Amino acid sequence: MLPGWTIMAIVISLRDVIDALEMARDDASIYLDPDTGEIIIVTDDDQRHIEEEASDDHLPEWQRELMPAMRAALENDRLLPLPDRFDVHDWAIMERFAREQKNERIQQELLDSIHKSGAFRKFRSTVQRLGILDAWYTFRNQALEKIAREWLEEHHLPYK
Repeated sequence: MLPGWTIMAIVISLRDVIDALEMARDDASIYLDPDTGEIIIVTDDDQRHIEEEASDDHLPEWQRELMPAMRAALENDRLLPLPDRFDVHDWAIMERFAREQKNERIQQELLDSIHKSGAFRKFRSTVQRLGILDAWYTFRNQALEKIAREWLEEHHLPYK
């Protein structure tokens, strides 16, 4: 390095990490390239394709373009896996939201909705019916932001 030069670390977009956490699903893993800030999503199907060393020729062009980044995510320890759905624990976020409601009737309806089969669908339906959907989205976004900040800080990654 030349005298007087400094290397600037990439500043990760907190919004990108939060958006990635919102997209978390059971059949995919999400990675962050700490050198570029790029978010890489690898589905289970993509992972099988890569592990089988299958040809990319039959893939659509958009998917062929993503394959090098997906391969790097699976083969390079430098890329960091983001928290998955189990780490985010949507059910616990729903429960906290319900318990923080001041109105006891609303609180109880929300708690009832998450303790039955189809909890996620019933919770969303109840939130809509009660007219508190915007409050739920704000609460959930704040919870995801907290998870994202803690994860970035744990990995000593600068963010904005």
